[in-house]
Amino acid sequence: MILPVATARRTGAWLWAELRVRKAEGLLTLVVGLVAAASSIVPVYTLGYLVDQVRADASTGVIVQVSVVVLLAAVVSGGAMGLSLVLIARLCGRILADLREQVVDRALTLPTPVLERAGKGDLLSRVGADVAAIGSAVTQTVPNLVWSVLLGTLSLVAMAGIDWRLGLAGALAVPAYTFALRWYLPRSAPGYRAEREAVAERGQLLVDSAQGLPTVHAYRLEQRHLTEIDQASVRARDVLVSLFDLFTRFVGRVNRAEFIGLSAILVAGFFLVDSGAVTVGETSAAAVLFHRLFNPIGMLLFSFDDIQAGGASLARLVGVVDMEPETSPAAGAEPADASLELSGIDFSYDGAAQVLFGVGLRVEPGERVALVGSTGAGKSTLALIAAGSLRPTRGVASIGGVPVDSLPDPRRHVAIISQETHVFAGTLLEDLRLAAPGASREGASAALAAVGALGWAAALEQGLDTPVGEGGHELTPAQAQQLALARLVLLDPAIAILDEATAEAGSAGARDLEESAAAATTGRTTLVVAHRLTQAASADRIVVLEHGRIAETGSHAELVASGGRYAELWAAWEGRTPRACLKSWSP
Repeated sequence: MILPVATARRTGAWLWAELRVRKAEGLLTLVVGLVAAASSIVPVYTLGYLVDQVRADASTGVIVQVSVVVLLAAVVSGGAMGLSLVLIARLCGRILADLREQVVDRALTLPTPVLERAGKGDLLSRVGADVAAIGSAVTQTVPNLVWSVLLGTLSLVAMAGIDWRLGLAGALAVPAYTFALRWYLPRSAPGYRAEREAVAERGQLLVDSAQGLPTVHAYRLEQRHLTEIDQASVRARDVLVSLFDLFTRFVGRVNRAEFIGLSAILVAGFFLVDSGAVTVGETSAAAVLFHRLFNPIGMLLFSFDDIQAGGASLARLVGVVDMEPETSPAAGAEPADASLELSGIDFSYDGAAQVLFGVGLRVEPGERVALVGSTGAGKSTLALIAAGSLRPTRGVASIGGVPVDSLPDPRRHVAIISQETHVFAGTLLEDLRLAAPGASREGASAALAAVGALGWAAALEQGLDTPVGEGGHELTPAQAQQLALARLVLLDPAIAILDEATAEAGSAGARDLEESAAAATTGRTTLVVAHRLTQAASADRIVVLEHGRIAETGSHAELVASGGRYAELWAAWEGRTPRACLKSWSP
């Protein structure tokens, strides 16, 4: 599954709505463009006048007059054209900036399963490659497009002003141009869509390979991934080659239209001059006006390559903007306490393979419950449902008797920390304040101290003002996880969910990070997806998941004494039984 793509009608409607919001700016851009196009036509009219004056044996003073007019027209045309390009680029740039913000805003509010099914590569290609394609069109193609349309329209009007028959002769090229476009566009549009999809597929494969590099190396899947990437690249290349072949055939049809128009003007001009209806100078002006259109119209038609690519990219971005976001419910009842209850939870990511089957679990206020089970048992899925990040197929997740889905701002009550902690670019203090924008420096320091991170934070070159994340000081995995736990302290939710939040520490830092996690969750209702049985052993209660169902529940001592699956796992953990039993179980 990939994210939706807007139709051409919907994309055009979105663009028109954006232009209507900027009426004054758009009108000013149009007026300046018309002035630039009109003033560029003046020298051609003057040329026709000069031809007639030379034929009438006028004095040499006419040349001076014509030169002055041409010079003034050139100055006005150059200035207006430069200003027009600036206005067009500014208008389009602002629209693109708004579109980029809308796409990111919508992506951040999309349901988690939608993004997981679509894959990161598709979304990244839209906010990356597609935005770049539109940006290229905005800076290079759109100004040429606007200029060509205005100049072409005014040139035809000017030819008709000389004599309507000359204008009609020049207009004979329009059907030929139209035929060329009608032949080209239906054939090229699907190709450009296919090219953007091929690029997105290649991007997804690259992202998957990069993010899963340790696994790829562990299972020696390098050649398989390289082959898949190579095949995706070949598909993208083949689409581009077919598009180029189509474009070269399109160029031939454009040249044919130019020949038809210029020939018609010259033939019509010959008969009109012969009949005395127009002068030689007027016919020359009409022919030069049409000939001057070769470059702008050629640029316009040939840039349809970029226009098509930009249009395909715009449709992909508008498709994301039009997606339905997760709606925030209106303010309702507040949770009665800090209890967490999961009732009859069923869940499936794709509607086919079910992950959870009627799971029921209640965590009392202040209680610490650990989830253990084999890989794929549904632990992380259940944690995400408890946090409100996923919606169950059936059943209800409640906080203090209030369904999580009906809470306007679940973050006030529940927060989840996973093992994939991201350190954002900025200072350490700014990164901490993501959880609580109004937090003071003292509050941030206290949060770091609570999780045992103030020592290394204060030792940084600039303390809390040290840049971290991309381009800044690189934090170790354990430090990044402590940073996430400090954010939890600043946010101060009643319920904390730790989804293998200490998994990245390694054996050396595991105890310190587990102590940090325990400190951050002190006094909170806590649900822990445990990857180390020492975490589970210290919990008030342990819930064992197996194939999406609860297999056992009880305290560490009770489960060990019962001799069930948890007891087998604990025995293997302590090394009293062969390691073979770990093949089917992992915490």
